[in-house]
Amino acid sequence: MSQETRSPEARPQEAGTAPRHRPARTLWTPVGVTALAGCLLVALVAVLGPVLLGTRAAQIDTDAINRSSSAAHLLGTDNLGRDIAARVVVATRLTLELTLLATAIGTVGGLLLGVAPAVLGRRAGRLITATVGVLVAFPGLLFLLFLATVFGVGSTGAVWAVGLAMVPPTARLVQNLTASVAGADYVAAARILGVGRCRLVVRHLLPNIAEPSVLYATQAAGGILVAFSGLSFLGLGVQSPQYDWGRLLNEQLNRIYVNPVAALAPGLAVVLTGLLFGLVGEALAQAGGRRVAQQRPAAPRGPVTPAREAAPDAADGSLVQVRDLRVTFPGGRHAVRGISLGIGAGEAVGLVGESGSGKSLSALALADLVPHPGRTGARTLRFDGHDLRADPRLGTSLAMVFQDPMAALNPALRVGRQLAEVAEVHLGATRAQAAARAADRLGAVRIPAPERRARQRPHEYSGGMRQRAVIAMGLMGQPKLIIADEPTTALDVAVQQQVLDLLAEVRADSGAALLLISHDLAVVAQVCERVLVMYAGLIVEDLPVTELARGAAHPYTRALVGAVPTMTTDPGTPLATIPGRPPEPGEDGGGCSFAPRCDRARERCHAAAPELAGFGTGRRVACWYPVGSTAGAATATTSPEGEAAS
Repeated sequence: MSQETRSPEARPQEAGTAPRHRPARTLWTPVGVTALAGCLLVALVAVLGPVLLGTRAAQIDTDAINRSSSAAHLLGTDNLGRDIAARVVVATRLTLELTLLATAIGTVGGLLLGVAPAVLGRRAGRLITATVGVLVAFPGLLFLLFLATVFGVGSTGAVWAVGLAMVPPTARLVQNLTASVAGADYVAAARILGVGRCRLVVRHLLPNIAEPSVLYATQAAGGILVAFSGLSFLGLGVQSPQYDWGRLLNEQLNRIYVNPVAALAPGLAVVLTGLLFGLVGEALAQAGGRRVAQQRPAAPRGPVTPAREAAPDAADGSLVQVRDLRVTFPGGRHAVRGISLGIGAGEAVGLVGESGSGKSLSALALADLVPHPGRTGARTLRFDGHDLRADPRLGTSLAMVFQDPMAALNPALRVGRQLAEVAEVHLGATRAQAAARAADRLGAVRIPAPERRARQRPHEYSGGMRQRAVIAMGLMGQPKLIIADEPTTALDVAVQQQVLDLLAEVRADSGAALLLISHDLAVVAQVCERVLVMYAGLIVEDLPVTELARGAAHPYTRALVGAVPTMTTDPGTPLATIPGRPPEPGEDGGGCSFAPRCDRARERCHAAAPELAGFGTGRRVACWYPVGSTAGAATATTSPEGEAAS
């Protein structure tokens, strides 16, 4: 029996027994049935009303002027003897037409303004956002009356006034939804793939904000109906000989004490139809749910003071060569403060450290995915002989496995289509060839029935299968380096082992190097050959994984290892903790960043920051007083360029 079959997480999905939410079932709920029945009734009245009662509604009878309710005239007659009930029914078509037209104007205008900041440049986007904010802050009723005055009296002017008055709040909603989706990993990956701005909006942004936008539009339609009827009631909307519910209400208001049903009937029609729009929106919300893409996690923070590290001894000829890599955010916040590292071909390197130490941001810098407004700088940033700043390799020879696969996969697209896009853009494959390769890659990561699974969306996958699909996406090219950012987070132990075994198989088959970012030292010890320990945006120790448990030289590395219990740990022994907290941005003591938390710190540690220097064979440490040092400090020689060598 395979591990895939034994996985408790994957079994329900692969057996086809995972529950699926079918929108059709919503129609049989009380809300769905009421909304459907109401829509059918209003549609029949709007279509058949003018045909059946149009003549009676327009017939003038001077012998029946201003009569009260009777068997002949259910709601009475108006000042020309016309049947009011017939006029209310006939007015349904024009009222709905104008309401839906104004809703369409408001929705389209709001969508255009809402997605504009994601399409236009930064300055134009900020200008549009600020303009929308000012318009939203302006009282809506006054804005509507202002527009009605500008466009003039009549149904056409009223449609434009009401529709444009709906644009600012709709645009603000769309801007907020777009901002939440635009930070997702799959959107960043689409930008790296070279997807154009318009296609990015149509393919990746709009599908993921469609449901809340439609829900808002249907609920806003009720408000538009009331607003439009209000303009007609004030004489600014529909003009004679046309009439809608608002105009009928105005005509009969002066007779409300004589024949109240004549005045209340059009008002009741407005209220009930407005409630119907709300029910339709509620039914749509139940049918589809509200899906909003997750934001990318906030960038890790590091202290301000930069420090230079020595270049790795094996940098020359390495697959990855990084010297003095820095990631800076506005306000002088240095999240990565000048790290240097090298990764050889086929080598597995682990990157460990506390949250906020800069691990993920360092990996994102290699993939050219540092989120705005972060800036990346380095003296050397090369991969497989290419300068990554001028020639990003993501999607071809560099693969990225993100921490949250649900954020890395577009929930609105089928999984196979997302994988195929990589082959189409980077490998020049046809649509059919790309689809076939996508299914092949899904099979390569042990996803059963890959052709069928390729036609499914991410929510139909289990957590472990989504993670394997993200790995398959990285294998669409010919990766020489796989960057795995917390690939086993939030997975159960069995699925974690499957993912780790899969990464090992991928390395064995492709010969790719691996940069594994993890908080789990046991995972790193199982998979990697070398470990880089980061603290406060710096690499403080570089050592073989075999030395991690008992041979670590930096006090911080020792503290990390001591905080992890083992099978031999006495259950009564309290877990080791690291006192204090990592430095916040702007905190610069001028010395070692770990000194305030270190029990080995001396005066020198607070006065000067140590550089990463050689400490034995194949090891480097940034500490004035490393564990196991007989001389009391790591010895290093400094070259004219400032690089240390053992």
